[in-house]
Amino acid sequence: MTLRERLEAMREASKARIPPEARAVMERSIDNLRASAVMARIAAVGHKAPDFALPDSTGRTVGLGDLRAHGPVVLSFYRGRW
Repeated sequence: MTLRERLEAMREASKARIPPEARAVMERSIDNLRASAVMARIAAVGHKAPDFALPDSTGRTVGLGDLRAHGPVVLSFYRGRW
């Protein structure tokens, strides 16, 4: 199974777990983001992000520059409730 096929299977499985009302809100938000052309304004893969600091999962402030000092960094932003 290719990565694309696995991601599509995961996407379809998540649809069954998300209530239709919540899914409609999510899909509307995604459509609004696409219509805003936000993708044309984001950094591409490999571009360096400006230094910033945010709290981690324990509330401790972590700076991107501090993390970069130890090697490459992968950023993942979560949207929504846990």
